[in-house]
Amino acid sequence: MTTRPLVDKQIAPLLDMFPPVDLESAPIAELREQAGRAYAIMPPPAILPEEVVIPSVHGGPDIAVYLYRPTETRPGGGAILHIHGGGMVMGSAKQIQTSPAMLAVAAGVPVASVEYRLAPEHPFPAPQEDCHSALVWLAGQAGALGFDVSRIVVAGESAGGGLAAALAVMARDLGGPAIAGQLLTYPMLDHRTGSDACPYSNPTTGEFIWTRASNRFGWRALQGDYAAADDRRGWFSSSLTDDLANLPPAYIATGSLDLFFDENLDYARRLTAAGVPVELHSYAGAIHAFNAVPGAAIAERCNAGLMAAAAAMTAPSGE
Repeated sequence: MTTRPLVDKQIAPLLDMFPPVDLESAPIAELREQAGRAYAIMPPPAILPEEVVIPSVHGGPDIAVYLYRPTETRPGGGAILHIHGGGMVMGSAKQIQTSPAMLAVAAGVPVASVEYRLAPEHPFPAPQEDCHSALVWLAGQAGALGFDVSRIVVAGESAGGGLAAALAVMARDLGGPAIAGQLLTYPMLDHRTGSDACPYSNPTTGEFIWTRASNRFGWRALQGDYAAADDRRGWFSSSLTDDLANLPPAYIATGSLDLFFDENLDYARRLTAAGVPVELHSYAGAIHAFNAVPGAAIAERCNAGLMAAAAAMTAPSGE
């Protein structure tokens, strides 16, 4: 069956603009170049970032961070660490500037977007360690940037959402820095989705943009030689986390036709069972990356909700 009739009509043009790509058939450099051309259709950022190079706290190479500072900031507000998407193998914080700039303007807080290393050249735990290093750096800038270190939120879309969720688990396990909230947009959480071990069997998800084959490629690239059998498996794939207690509140936005729909709902259910506050939004007729379609009502509703959540999560204590 095809799910095209189920797709919201205003985002249907996305299907022809970005047909599914066979990630196995092209060199990774070519795939990244194609992705770069796709990102070029995004509107220009509302704020231009400052590039900062920071050290790794895990012995890795230095990391580029793109810092967005709104003209008007809220006294006593927090900050946001943004992690870009791209299936763990594509994307760039330098290229993807619209989302973190929107967050900075909407929340009125500084936003740092991390240029983490990509798989397959840099499999687990390299991307996670880069994101954690950026979190440590951001927490250390509270005085210089004028924000409340107890109000840091991690945010990301797709693979970035998966890395943000994994970072929340990682920071909890390592004793910090503290995270006040998780802003997860159709996050890539479960390395089993689309594989023979997949626990979900939804025939209406994953036909477009990011497919089961794409997901297998991305997770395999990230996994490398890692067996996912030790205490770090939740840092690799947050759906594998045995204990979800004491994680920060989560806002999860997903689409009913997105490949990640079932794993997102399952993660939300498990978070609530562990006592973690969760706000969950599913958008009917929405495919992967649907909120990037300019002018589509469903995209505007999703983005408005995400911006409101970012503002609420980073609000000064007591508001």
